[in-house]
Amino acid sequence: MARRFPPVFSKLDANGRFSVPEFEPLLNSEQAAELLQIHHKTLQRLARRGDIRGSHIGKLWRFRVSDLNAWFERN
Repeated sequence: MARRFPPVFSKLDANGRFSVPEFEPLLNSEQAAELLQIHHKTLQRLARRGDIRGSHIGKLWRFRVSDLNAWFERN
């Protein structure tokens, strides 16, 4: 028997269109390091220590721009 999923309800915005959640693309370590003007290995070391928030996906690191901005503002 096929599994049935509950319906997904979306809210309409002021223009009558479906609202889409904000999507923040992820940067790889080279892109994020270029943004911060540091070496990508330094960025990866900071992420391993927990100084900068990042996601380790397999062998690769991914970073959100908002997390990089937050770190930059703190330092």
